[in-house]
Amino acid sequence: MEWVCSHIKAKGYPEETTLHEHLLLVGNVAEKIAIYSNMSPQIARLGAILHDIGKASTVFQQRLTEKKKPDTPFRHEIASCFFISLFDKEFHPVLIEMVIAHHKSIAEDARRKGILDLIEDRDNTFELHCKDWELWKNDALKLLSAFGIAVCNISLEDAQASYDEVAAYCEDVVLERGYSEWRGLLMAADHFASALSDKTDDYLERIFKHPKLDFYNRRHQLYPLSLKSASSGEKHTMVVASTGAGKTDFLFRRCKGRIFYTLPFQASINAMYKRVKNDLSTDNPDMDIRLLHAASKIVLEGKSREEKIIQGHVGAAVKVLTPHQIAAIAFGTNGYEAMIMDIKGCDVILDEIHTYTEVTRAIVLKIIQVLKHLGCNIHIGTATMPKLLYNRIIDLLGKENVLEVQLEENEQEQFNRHIIHKIDSWEIAAEVVAQSVNEQKKVLVVCNRVKAAQEKYTRLKRLFPETPILLIHSRFTKGDRDEKERLLLGLAEDGKPNGHFNSSTEACIVVATQVVEVSLDLSFDVMVTEGAPLDALIQRFGRVNRRRTKETIGTYKPVYVLPPPENDKEAKPYDIELINRSYDVLPNGEVLEEKSLQGKIDDVFTEIDFLTIEEHSVFKETGKWSIDKLTHNSKAILLELLDIDSVSCILEIDKEAYVLANYEDRYKMEIHTRYYVVKDLQQFKDEYSSSPFIIPDKAYSRDLGLIEDLAKPENYNVEYSFL
Repeated sequence: MEWVCSHIKAKGYPEETTLHEHLLLVGNVAEKIAIYSNMSPQIARLGAILHDIGKASTVFQQRLTEKKKPDTPFRHEIASCFFISLFDKEFHPVLIEMVIAHHKSIAEDARRKGILDLIEDRDNTFELHCKDWELWKNDALKLLSAFGIAVCNISLEDAQASYDEVAAYCEDVVLERGYSEWRGLLMAADHFASALSDKTDDYLERIFKHPKLDFYNRRHQLYPLSLKSASSGEKHTMVVASTGAGKTDFLFRRCKGRIFYTLPFQASINAMYKRVKNDLSTDNPDMDIRLLHAASKIVLEGKSREEKIIQGHVGAAVKVLTPHQIAAIAFGTNGYEAMIMDIKGCDVILDEIHTYTEVTRAIVLKIIQVLKHLGCNIHIGTATMPKLLYNRIIDLLGKENVLEVQLEENEQEQFNRHIIHKIDSWEIAAEVVAQSVNEQKKVLVVCNRVKAAQEKYTRLKRLFPETPILLIHSRFTKGDRDEKERLLLGLAEDGKPNGHFNSSTEACIVVATQVVEVSLDLSFDVMVTEGAPLDALIQRFGRVNRRRTKETIGTYKPVYVLPPPENDKEAKPYDIELINRSYDVLPNGEVLEEKSLQGKIDDVFTEIDFLTIEEHSVFKETGKWSIDKLTHNSKAILLELLDIDSVSCILEIDKEAYVLANYEDRYKMEIHTRYYVVKDLQQFKDEYSSSPFIIPDKAYSRDLGLIEDLAKPENYNVEYSFL
């Protein structure tokens, strides 16, 4: 196709997409979203055509190629609004909502670049945005005409009048509470087309499809949940059952539409994504099943810090993600309206809800509140939930609306698999490992923190140089982690065992963090683990003696638990009191009985403060929104509330390749870590990527992953220049 005004670009190097092409693609996506959402596709397309037309400005085009940061803030969405008079007056409110706020909050933007922030200097703002008006307005009009918009000359006075109209609308609408579906629609369409570029139309054919889930109707006597009916008139689901009882299959059987599947760890969603994609591939050969990569995007400007949801491509049949993205809806983080447009009315599986802190428990409830408000079907599965939290969730959803499923005592007895041994030190643990290696056992060592896992891996590698040993945690590049997961699972490309680690018949050692607690289908012979809250320990134990046959029921394998740490600092990321109470309720030298777990969980988790986060949330328990319309919360609240791997990073050696890479290849280069680790490092600035921080090469090893102590600015390679 020949592009009109092909010299006008929407994006600079390396994509250099023409503005005509970008507007066309965003328009195609916006129409599709509108049809799915029962909104006007005509208006959606008009908003998409208008949203970036201000990029025709000579100021914007010049800045695409400038290396230095400009002194004055030019916002192309403001310049786009100069042309709103060409559109039917009755469409103006929704067009304004789509265009003026598709990047920035209209007020109190983190970098003070929203229209109501800039309007404090009203005349100078207009003067900058209409600079060279007579030079570039005709290019904009030609582009609009190419989309069938009836155009006429727009004088500078006409542009001023449109600017004043838009500013006045924003001054009124910011006094309203709630969110704008139209803003969310445009944000979702813009992100989709910008990330996929020339692949956009191919992907459009695949979105908003319901997956065929016949695969999960499989039945087997060893998986008691597979024998229970999932057919029920209740809207929501609550399943409490042992690890390996078939919870995942049951939860999928309860779904009827598009599915959002959440797991608590960034690393664990990788394995679940591969599993679901493989499970559904035969019945859904061309289905869009997506992994929501980054936990968030952190944008720094001076001392201000803003967190933005990376909502992923809208419309996936199945999307695998962490609860962090869904929670961001309730906190009004940048991009939350786009996430709402995607998830509204869908099936949402909250699998293995963990209860590490009072804050995370409160966030689980807040997620459920907002999902219920958005008309979602909520399906919850866990092996470990305190009765206090369980009852609160049932009350929230309405007992009459929830299908409650649990295993009977005789079914639970089939899942007694572990003899628990309390040991006093890592020295004793090393002896356990040595004996297990001599007996050709597969050993899994689990630490609570990455640094501890790296230290234990280094030590065990030195002690057992002839034994295969693998370290896995969340702070490897995605590419390296994929390779390590393949090694860990011990499966070839065709899914058959290849003799590595999990499928090994000889001695091997894996050192890991919490990433092995959920979704990884592992079955080791022996475990050594640091003390942790009981719910986390139960998940870990499920990676030992997991393979079940009629013959193995009633056989037990050992788990060795180290004593609680001595102080709060050593206990992180957990609460030391929870670790102590959990350790106290564990048996010693005896079988851990599944039927006893609920009582032990309730003994450990004796109280829950559900009010911890209410003041931070923009969605209140009353069902009301407290956020100003067309704004978002620029404060990175979730970063402050949660100690999670929510920041993306790349290595300095990958910097140039990252610039040239596509969406998928970029992700393979990324590492996730906590904000405090990288806050002093340089950052890759790009509107459509996750804006990763740049890690010194010296701070990364393919064996060890990210080495936090070396992630310092002074360790950058002087041969590299920084973005």
